[in-house]
Amino acid sequence: MENCSIVTKPALHLAGISYCGPYSTFPDEAIRLQTEFLTRKHELNDLVKSTVLYSPYFGNEVFATYWACCEVQHLEEVPPGMVQFTIPEHRYAMVACSNKRIGEGYELLHAWINEMQLEKQENAVSLEIFYIDEHHLEEEPVELLIPLKG
Repeated sequence: MENCSIVTKPALHLAGISYCGPYSTFPDEAIRLQTEFLTRKHELNDLVKSTVLYSPYFGNEVFATYWACCEVQHLEEVPPGMVQFTIPEHRYAMVACSNKRIGEGYELLHAWINEMQLEKQENAVSLEIFYIDEHHLEEEPVELLIPLKG
């Protein structure tokens, strides 16, 4: 697992589907949602910018809303059941890991944020970015990003 760092991501224009539920249903529902989205991704046609899967999420003490999306150019018409939105530019604390080690990645990232005395921007979405290989490798690179204040 690589070290943590601070990165700035430009605004992201995304289209996708979401799931909202209690934390006890994760990660199973997140995996189901991503699988469903990948079977529907072709509906976005040529407007998809890359094979990267973006999963922004937002939660409180009880439940979370989790998305499976891809970056798109502006869509005039969004496929049924999908939503289009833009995440503004943010500074993030980031760690690179794999889809098999996401829990460890979050532990490391949260410890680093505390150690560096950084503050999470509470009203902004966090992101999981999956670099999916067309060959369906068992282990995929993932970046975990938590938005920072200031």
